[in-house]
Amino acid sequence: MEDKFKAALKMGVIPVVTIDDVNSAAHLAEALIEGGLPCAEITFRTAAATEVIKKLSTRGDLIVGAGTVLNTEQAKHAVDNGASFVISPSLNPKVVTYCLDAGIPVVPGVSTPTEIGMAMDMGLSILKFFPAEAFGGLTTLRAISAPFNRVEFIPTGGIGPKNLIEYLRHSKVIACAGSWMVKSKLIVEKKFDEITRLTQEAVLLVRKARQS
Repeated sequence: MEDKFKAALKMGVIPVVTIDDVNSAAHLAEALIEGGLPCAEITFRTAAATEVIKKLSTRGDLIVGAGTVLNTEQAKHAVDNGASFVISPSLNPKVVTYCLDAGIPVVPGVSTPTEIGMAMDMGLSILKFFPAEAFGGLTTLRAISAPFNRVEFIPTGGIGPKNLIEYLRHSKVIACAGSWMVKSKLIVEKKFDEITRLTQEAVLLVRKARQS
């Protein structure tokens, strides 16, 4: 699990997917893989999340994680169905403890120094800065992360082509997460070619960020 999570982080950007049609899952996977980003965070915002995670995690060519995990029941569903990592919008000690006991990487959401300190006490060193742009973006992240040398962040919320490079160039950012290349509307309308195109653009932005 840890190796897959590290591989996902190396990609620089994690697509955040909200999907309610299991039958579209395979097409989505192909679009992401063709676009050069074989990774997906499937959010528990729809009833199809568990089945989609199960379907995609068996492929072997896509790293699949679970997102918007709010409680231990969802975390268990994610782990039992093959998720390689769990991401939550908040710092829920029960979710963190469950995932650590299960041996699966977990990334809770934080937005204050107090939450960062609490997460560190739980043994975590990679945290989700959420909602990034709504909480002041990089200005806030620089300020709240400064005292915590051993923590890295995955900013999420308001991340897109216009600010991805700037975020990735910050020394405390290990990767970003966003949904702009996999918007629900594109999936519903089966515009998988567009998802591939947007994914390719995201990959190029990651490369550009890392070249400097």
